[in-house]
Parts: sequence; C-alpha cells; structure tokens
Amino acid sequence: MLGPQCCENPPVLNPLSGSGHVEKLGGLDAYVSGSPDSKKCVLLVSDIYGYEAPNLRALADKVAASGFYVVVPDYFYGDPYDPSHQERPVHVWIKDHGPDKGFEDTKPVLEAIKNKGITAIGAAGMCWGGKVVVELSKQELIQAAVLLHPTYVTVDDIKGVKVPIAILGAEDDFLTPPALVKQFEEILASKPEVSSYVKIFLNVSHGWTTRYDLNDLEAVKAAEEAHKEMLDWFVTYVR
Repeated sequence: MLGPQCCENPPVLNPLSGSGHVEKLGGLDAYVSGSPDSKKCVLLVSDIYGYEAPNLRALADKVAASGFYVVVPDYFYGDPYDPSHQERPVHVWIKDHGPDKGFEDTKPVLEAIKNKGITAIGAAGMCWGGKVVVELSKQELIQAAVLLHPTYVTVDDIKGVKVPIAILGAEDDFLTPPALVKQFEEILASKPEVSSYVKIFLNVSHGWTTRYDLNDLEAVKAAEEAHKEMLDWFVTYVR
C-alpha cells in the first residue's frame, strides 16, 4: 500500500535537470547518463514522483561518474503523482500506475539496454520502485538489486530473491518499518546462496534518499551515505 509518507516532501520536477539527456528505450522515455560504451548499467526506478525529480537525476549522474551507464525510465508516461490534484489522490492515481505494470514495462527497457552491448545490469528502486526491482530480482532479469525505503515489498518477495540484494531502510517508515526490514534480513540470512546486505538508517524517514532538501545539510549527508552504500553494492556485483 501507499501512505502519507510516500507523498511527503514532493520534489519540484524539472525536465531539464541533470547533465544527461532523454531518449526512448524500450518504448519509454528515459533519462540516461554516462557512457553508452560502458558494459555496465544501473537502472534507477523512481518513486511516485517520477523521472524528472532533480535529486533523482543528480543521483543518476553520480552513479554514471563511477563508470556506469544509468537509465531512469518514465514509468508513468508523463503522468507522475501530483499532490496538487486533490480530485485524484494517490490511491486513485496508483490504479493507473501499479508496480506490476512497471515490472512488465521494464522488460523491453532491459532488452534495449542489452542491445547497446551492455552485459551487466543492476537496479535500484525507491519507494514504488522497490517493488519493481524486487520482481526483477526474483526472475533474475538483473545481476544485482538495491531497495531504498521500498513500498509493497513482502516477506514472500524476499524469499523469492535470486540475485545479490541490499536493502536500505529508514528508522521512521510506516510503509516498511524496521521490524519488517529485520524480517527481510532474517530471511536473507537463511539464503546463503544469495549475497545480501541490510541496514536501517537512524534519524531518517521514508523517502530520505531522494526527497531531501539541499539546504538541510544533515539530510544531504544522510542521503549521501545511502547513495554510497548503493554504489558500493553495484561496484561489487555489477561487473
């Protein structure tokens, strides 16, 4: 389910943000950053605010600077959640944009990425995107996964994970609370064939990795710590 925390701190969307560009990949518009000559790709799956969020694009550029080709698809076809549209609250909006559809939309995107000569793909999902990424990891469509304050992810999902996975949770998260993250950790610990890493970040709330205020130095620091954990995971397992 989605809740109020999914909607807090909405970004000011900017289609011109980032140092990359937008192109069509697998039928979706996608923000891409980094060298297409790279053999390694990271797919970033957004929260409900979509691929024009400046902090998300800045994260894509940061990952690209480490040698990855980074793809951030527009899963919502130009229709991200808009909290100003009070006649279409999030529980109505989500009926048109379920993560199950996002998972299916990802398959042709992955094929388009592979057609560029890329041989290893990792995927990171924030909030809404966490469910998409866990489904990709269950079907081994990617080489590594990172979930950042995910939504909709269940114990059964984690039981089905088949690729190296890192889960970064928040101390203050009503959607995936620390107790559930601990359950995820216990399940992964019982699966020695799957490399895993689980961490609960203290003094942060759901959405902290992308929906932070650039003027809040503590918030920026907390987000950057999570970004480093994510990047280290991909450096290790997307090769």
